[in-house]
Amino acid sequence: MGQRAEAAAQTEVLKDLSEREVEVLSALAEGLGNKEIGKKLFISPRTVDTHRTNLMKKLDTHNVAGLVRIAIKAGLVS
Repeated sequence: MGQRAEAAAQTEVLKDLSEREVEVLSALAEGLGNKEIGKKLFISPRTVDTHRTNLMKKLDTHNVAGLVRIAIKAGLVS
């Protein structure tokens, strides 16, 4: 699969996410913890945890490393 096709596939994956989930995914990929993400997005750390759990289900991955890999491929983080 070429780079363009791969990037399109990753963007396709993100289309099913809410705007807030994309924000949380991006912050996770930057290495921020739940408290830091909560402060940045004005939500509770528990809400961040819920978003992370939902992201893992939607993106079919079982850990934060998998989420970070998806975020990088989708161009959310450089």
